[in-house]
Amino acid sequence: MSKLKAVESRILQCIQNRFSARYVSLPDQNKIWTLTVSPELQDKTPLVMIHGFGGGVGLWVQNIDALSSRRALHVFDLLGFGRSSRPTFPSDPEGAEEQFISSIEQWREEMGIKDMILLGHSLGGFLAAAYSIKYPRRVKHLVLADPWGFPLLPTDPSEVRSPPAWVKAVAVVLGRSNPLAVVRAAGPWGPRLVQRFRPDLKQKFEEFFEDDTIMEYIYHCNAQTPSGESAFKTMMEKFGWAKRPMMSRIHLIPKDVPITFIYGAETWIDRSIGEKAKQQRSDSYVHTLAIKGASHHVYADQPRIFNAVVEEICDAVD
Repeated sequence: MSKLKAVESRILQCIQNRFSARYVSLPDQNKIWTLTVSPELQDKTPLVMIHGFGGGVGLWVQNIDALSSRRALHVFDLLGFGRSSRPTFPSDPEGAEEQFISSIEQWREEMGIKDMILLGHSLGGFLAAAYSIKYPRRVKHLVLADPWGFPLLPTDPSEVRSPPAWVKAVAVVLGRSNPLAVVRAAGPWGPRLVQRFRPDLKQKFEEFFEDDTIMEYIYHCNAQTPSGESAFKTMMEKFGWAKRPMMSRIHLIPKDVPITFIYGAETWIDRSIGEKAKQQRSDSYVHTLAIKGASHHVYADQPRIFNAVVEEICDAVD
């Protein structure tokens, strides 16, 4: 954890706006590592962002200053990831999902946030949608950035979009262990292995870091007890799908909660889900858009466009 703290501190030095970083203690004794930016801007609905699988607050570094210029911004490490507590999750998908959602709600209560604009990427998008089903009064706009776990697993193999090579490589490991077990097993060579699996990640952040800071951050986020990772494995079906697909439940989000899907135009995630959600929720606000030149990590592939899109959504709220 000390190495993660050190590398994260290098990332946080890039933030220009006023911020505080602290642990938020939950009633169940777990702790959520939280970054709050521009806390003085209290006249508008705060934006809360939830990272994806294997990530943490540091991966939002290209978005934080822009998205906190006119309102308070809160980002946190999901329970079981990053610097947050790593408890044992239930071994069933519904129970694992519930623990994630419960921790987010406990965190909100401890933070004193009345309501929020809630944005989630990938696994974070799945959890943001699940949270919105259970606590819709707390969500003024739901933003789903390349969300994981929405479509039903196709019965026809020809309908399955081929994922990138790194996803296939991870999938090979899944039958025997947790998704990132091979990274932990690599020990001090872990950052180099992350670089080999995902050379594109370093390129996404090269404007901020010319060295291996981001690769080291990702490695140390995932070199610890695989708590959230185990929960993710419990919830998933063949890596790309969820055992409890969100699309079969999205109708449970009340009609007065507006939803925006933001996809990377070159993503391996099924982009048709946004349009299907719009058809299913015809009497509700559902908007979907794709950002050119971006893949799954849309917030890092085209950060300026992503930030502008999210700012426009936030400005429409208040």
